[in-house]
Amino acid sequence: MPRGHVLVLDDERAILTTLQKALSLEGYTVDVAGGVGVAEEKLAKRSYDIALFDVSLPDGDGVELLQRIRVAGSELPVVMMSGHATVDAAVRATRLGAIDFLEKPLSTDRLLLVLENTLRLVRAEAEAKALRTQTGQVGELIGESRAMLDLREQIARAAKATATVFVTGERGTGKELVARAIHGASKRARGPLEKMNCAAVPSELIESEMFGHEAGAFTGATKQRRGKFERASGGTLFLDEVGDMPLAMQAKLLRVLQEREIERVGGHETIKVDVRVVAATNRDIEAACREGQFRPDLYDRLNVLPLSLPPLRARREDVPLLARHFLALATQANDRPGMALTDGGMSMLVAYSFPGNVRELRNIIERLVILTPDETIDEGDVKVCLGGQQAAMKGGLFRPGVPFRVLAEEAERAILEEALGHHGGQMAATARGLGLERSHLYKKFKALGLRGDKGEAEDE
Repeated sequence: MPRGHVLVLDDERAILTTLQKALSLEGYTVDVAGGVGVAEEKLAKRSYDIALFDVSLPDGDGVELLQRIRVAGSELPVVMMSGHATVDAAVRATRLGAIDFLEKPLSTDRLLLVLENTLRLVRAEAEAKALRTQTGQVGELIGESRAMLDLREQIARAAKATATVFVTGERGTGKELVARAIHGASKRARGPLEKMNCAAVPSELIESEMFGHEAGAFTGATKQRRGKFERASGGTLFLDEVGDMPLAMQAKLLRVLQEREIERVGGHETIKVDVRVVAATNRDIEAACREGQFRPDLYDRLNVLPLSLPPLRARREDVPLLARHFLALATQANDRPGMALTDGGMSMLVAYSFPGNVRELRNIIERLVILTPDETIDEGDVKVCLGGQQAAMKGGLFRPGVPFRVLAEEAERAILEEALGHHGGQMAATARGLGLERSHLYKKFKALGLRGDKGEAEDE
């Protein structure tokens, strides 16, 4: 599989031939250019992971070419080469962001080491940037509840395997964090982790985003672009909100998962891909399959290793741990050290249903840190912050902006909890009182994260 796409610029044909052969044997895809003009044409048409520029060329200067692409905004990693390098040229190249400066005759071992280390660094920086972005959105996989301990064990097992993983769970439960954890603990951890939100990409661009395109494939495609599958080669591709992928694209994704090869939009070359896919959705995919909105054969292909993330209300014992973690982050970010959450305030948070799950908890904590005038966040502050939600729950079932599924689940939960309490915690009596089969009631309790009479449930 291609370890990276390299452009080599040198005016000596023997060097171009030698480098192309040596790098190809090591798994790199190599393009060559014998002059600055040809190199600029190639750079305008396609993307590269790294480039090797000679300094002195018949039609220009490699350092000046590096300067031009930097002015144009390119962050392409560049390694300079020269047989008669000067200190001045090396200093200029370094100031322009050259990764290294190699003297000719080149040492193949040294060159391969520079390429490998450079690509590893670029991928690590991209991963760190993505993690920094996500830190403010979802939080971490924090919790000591039985549900979280089981989840961590499942993640560890999934990481050791190579099969496709299908992560399901409500919004805000941390599906991307699970994908990152699986990738980070797998044998592919040194490779890239690419993410694609299938719901955020316009339907007319999703094929290009996933598989890439050739220059001229459609209006606006001025240069070749590699898609997510190519960029994730040797690593993991996280397909978020895969349940919202258009049906036509689902068929193409199924083919790629079966054949392990792609074609760029507008291209005819078949490209082998070595990618592990982790897919995620908050939709009921089985229902979507029944309704003709999702391909059952694609679901079967994705659902090799299923992981279901519990909603926060199903692991309320983790709320204090999460709240304290988010409180520490929020006080630091908003320059409010020393703020604390009282036991009463914490109790209100634990009792809240959190339709937005962990993400909503984080937002609530940050809102409390910003808006609470005192150093202590008490029950009254939390009540005011939750305000609209709590008042709506007391005054009626409907809350603007909350999906029907969440409202119905909360109402169902309240009914079942009250019925179970009325029947002294006995599941059999509760089932009879509600006119339900016991097996159906057990399934409802499990789905909602409720606990009934444990002994009875185990006997069932």
